[in-house]
Amino acid sequence: MNESAGRNWSLAALLAALAMLGPFSVDTYLPAFHDIGREFDVPQLAVQQTLSTYLFAYAFMMLWQGALADSLGRRPVVLAGLAVYAVATLGCAIAGNIETLWLFRTLQGLSAGTGLVVGRAIIRDRFHGAEAQRLMAQVTLVFGIAPAVAPVVGGILLNSLGWRSIFWVLFVLVIGLWLWSQRQLPETLPAHGRQSLAPDKLFHSYAAVMRHPDFLLLATIPALNFAAFFIYIASAPTFLIDRLGVSTYGFAWLFIPMIAGVMIGAAISGRSAGRLSTGRTVRVAYALMFAGVAFDLGVAWFVSPGVPWHVLPIMLFTMGSSVLMPTASLLLLDLFPTMRGLASSLQSFIHFALAAVNAGSIAPLLAQSLKAMALGMAGFTLASLLLWVAYQLRAARRHAQ
Repeated sequence: MNESAGRNWSLAALLAALAMLGPFSVDTYLPAFHDIGREFDVPQLAVQQTLSTYLFAYAFMMLWQGALADSLGRRPVVLAGLAVYAVATLGCAIAGNIETLWLFRTLQGLSAGTGLVVGRAIIRDRFHGAEAQRLMAQVTLVFGIAPAVAPVVGGILLNSLGWRSIFWVLFVLVIGLWLWSQRQLPETLPAHGRQSLAPDKLFHSYAAVMRHPDFLLLATIPALNFAAFFIYIASAPTFLIDRLGVSTYGFAWLFIPMIAGVMIGAAISGRSAGRLSTGRTVRVAYALMFAGVAFDLGVAWFVSPGVPWHVLPIMLFTMGSSVLMPTASLLLLDLFPTMRGLASSLQSFIHFALAAVNAGSIAPLLAQSLKAMALGMAGFTLASLLLWVAYQLRAARRHAQ
């Protein structure tokens, strides 16, 4: 490996570690839902709201993280976000009731997405074309390891030290990330390229991005694909324990195949960079996703509940979703070369606002049966495909003019 490739992988590892903080904060404590409910003497729906409040805060703050990074620089925004997350995680570890846990989970959500939003902007600041797609795929590849490990670690901590130990481990993790970022995170936005935070100018910038039809299409397409398999993540305690009959140690049955799919898809995306056209890459992605949907519908109707058959379709689906995500993100960021941080913020807001609605209402409703969950995945994927067709038709009309 040459020196430049080594530096790229080092940067990819750091950006992936920063980006994985948000989903790691979701996946690690999922095995503990039943124990948290018992300790605080509240129903599972109240515990489920610790996830939805986290995601709503995560999505809301992403509206501002990119704009702050465009104005103040990339490094200070990331370091401040990690510091706030550390305080919030400490609060979760010592929470005395469910209301306190809601509060500090919300504060976690407000700060956990900084690395994801700013990391995308850093990649696009420094790299272009196929090189940018390869690095985005590398970030996805490295990022994929953590969510696979997270619920396994969470299950071990839960059964050996109790649910609070999960948040103590997250606290140690974020301190390590802050030190790593302080030492190695580059500042990629020069002073002359920074944007004003004046309210009127900021409002016009947000309005310009949100009024762009291509932005809305490209931001919603991967959000719908994520929502399709997030049904299973948000409902993991019910899906795995109640529907498939695994123990709190058994969350790996869902997360390892799912993240293996993410990593394989990211590798395909990286290999296709500069070799396949955007259109062909997206066709490969949808072929994999719809194969996963068909497989999922088949096992939901004709195979008795159990592993591995009911989790393998999710692995296949996440392969396709992971192939599509870097391509859609780069197309979106290229729409606004002087406001990449803000565009990344709004993309992430749409992505996680839909995830929050999904976690708080759609997933609990669909989790009543395996067939309903499979139909939910199919519906989200079909909606995503229809939006991609709409984007392609708009691009064809522009080309014809």
